[in-house]
Amino acid sequence: MSKTYETGHAKNLANFNSLISFCEGYGSAYNPAALALQLSSLQTQAVDAQSAYEEAKKKQLAFNKVVDERMIAFAPLRSLSQRMLAALAASGCSSETLEGAKTINRKIQGRRKKNIAAEVSEPTDDPTEGNKPAKSISASQQSYDNLSASFSAFIELLVGQIEYQPNETELQTTSLSSYLETLKAANKAVIDVYTLWSNTRINRNKVMYAKGTGMVDIAQLVKNYVKSVFGNGSPEYKQVSPLEIKKVPK
Repeated sequence: MSKTYETGHAKNLANFNSLISFCEGYGSAYNPAALALQLSSLQTQAVDAQSAYEEAKKKQLAFNKVVDERMIAFAPLRSLSQRMLAALAASGCSSETLEGAKTINRKIQGRRKKNIAAEVSEPTDDPTEGNKPAKSISASQQSYDNLSASFSAFIELLVGQIEYQPNETELQTTSLSSYLETLKAANKAVIDVYTLWSNTRINRNKVMYAKGTGMVDIAQLVKNYVKSVFGNGSPEYKQVSPLEIKKVPK
């Protein structure tokens, strides 16, 4: 989420509150017939919009937190996979088994067989794989779901090998399985919190930008009313007309 994107919402809120303040200053001269333009309605809308905005920001911060936690959880995966492969090679397993393990490891590392050039991209922070495009399309299946799936397949391969009996605790299949559950939990947390964040953004956008009832349309109606009361060239209209309250691009 860009800073410009979030700054746009905050600026809209600030300008909407300035619009209300100017209207309050006009005293009894500000007396619209439309209920939505009356000061009490504008004040309620400002409070609701501020609340919706702050709730979306809170959920965004929570989302950023679990994304960071997921990145930390997945950070050791590639080096661990390399160690698993080396331990399997040292166990004296068959060449066919080792080749299968190498294939899985390449998926985890983000490489194709025989060093075929591939642009490797970091997994997107968006669990839907659509809100934040990756820097490039990777041939090596870099999404967190696929990393977890590849790691799970690697563990299953090791479990089936009698020769694989490392003394190192972190390379033993029970430890690897426990780590896999940690990865799954970290990824699920991101998906769950993203859902909450997405829902609060939907609510924020409805409150602030819904056609006909959102701040953008209401503010324009208020400006038109002020123009109708005081005139196009009036100081009052010159106060409110420059206040930009516009829909923030998605």
